[in-house]
Amino acid sequence: MRLSISHETAYHYEDQVRASIQYLRLTPHDSERQHVLSWQLDLPRPVRAQLDPFGNILHVLTLDEPHETVIIGARGQVDIDPLREAEHESQSALPFLRFTRLTEADEALRAFAAQQCQQRRDRTALIDLMHGLNQHMLYTPGATAVETSAAQAFAGGSGVCQDHTHAFLACARSLGVPARYVSGYLFSEESEHLASHAWAEAWLDDAWYSFDVTNQLARPERHLKLAVGLDYLDACPVRGMRRGGCEQMHAKLVVTAAPVITVQQQ
Repeated sequence: MRLSISHETAYHYEDQVRASIQYLRLTPHDSERQHVLSWQLDLPRPVRAQLDPFGNILHVLTLDEPHETVIIGARGQVDIDPLREAEHESQSALPFLRFTRLTEADEALRAFAAQQCQQRRDRTALIDLMHGLNQHMLYTPGATAVETSAAQAFAGGSGVCQDHTHAFLACARSLGVPARYVSGYLFSEESEHLASHAWAEAWLDDAWYSFDVTNQLARPERHLKLAVGLDYLDACPVRGMRRGGCEQMHAKLVVTAAPVITVQQQ
């Protein structure tokens, strides 16, 4: 499947901002599952790409002069292999056993993980965990905030894809299974669900397998990966700071899909 992305994030400030800095993880990279055909960022000034500690492509946009608007654009095309269920990497998965403030497993999450998986630590067990979390945590936009932890969202029984992913990470890590946060894009035929998205990956049998709790999908055939990390703060596409000003953020995203046609040479 070929996914085409057009994503614009605009920040408008009621008063002039003296300076701002934006950390952008908006550029995908090639992997066993996805191949980047074309990609570009449209930014107020040229920015050099670098790699962060998790291997994500990172751009740091710094504006030192007063400004009232920042517009960040990303667009391109990526081919997704719909048949590949797992991805292999040479880096150790052990760092993804570490809890963070957003993914700390309290007693309720530990008990839930143990109940869903029992003694199993395989893909089938984590698929059961994925379905269990989806049933326990109703998808409810506005029920949580960026700083809401997995334990808080789980206790409230609602949240969005970020909360679903954090809860899955907390449970998996409590079972001794390395798991990481993934940010990216999801294509859905229901246009109202086209959005930036988050899901989890867990390390099983020396490979990373995907678990999309929100959509109950264990095969990422319509998912375009941008970045990975221990939690949302490591992998979110846009994260920034500013001096002064009251901020309003607006995002526009279009995700379209087309089949990849392979022409066999005679």
